[in-house]
Amino acid sequence: MAKSRDEIWDDWRRLMNIPPAELDRWLQTRDSRRVGDTRGEGESTGHKSGRRIVDIRRTRKADLTEDDWAHMGKVVGYVHRHLAQGGPEQDKAHSDWRYSLMNWGHDPLR
Repeated sequence: MAKSRDEIWDDWRRLMNIPPAELDRWLQTRDSRRVGDTRGEGESTGHKSGRRIVDIRRTRKADLTEDDWAHMGKVVGYVHRHLAQGGPEQDKAHSDWRYSLMNWGHDPLR
């Protein structure tokens, strides 16, 4: 069952805990670029999503497109699934698990 826009919005607001300017800076780091699945494209799926998240976060809710809402739903689903993995037992702060989540706009240590 698909989530409603209200459900997506509520999850989005709760999960996107990295401000757009900070996420934009993070996406320029080596650690951000080295994690995730590239699927042969050079840029990981999460890194590409992070750039889109920055744009969406800078858009007024009333101006969001159908594609924006679809991407927001995808992001919310990814973050929920990734958080359920729990991350590594040791050194979560410097883990690929955390860095991948950060590419998707969520820092699990906040």
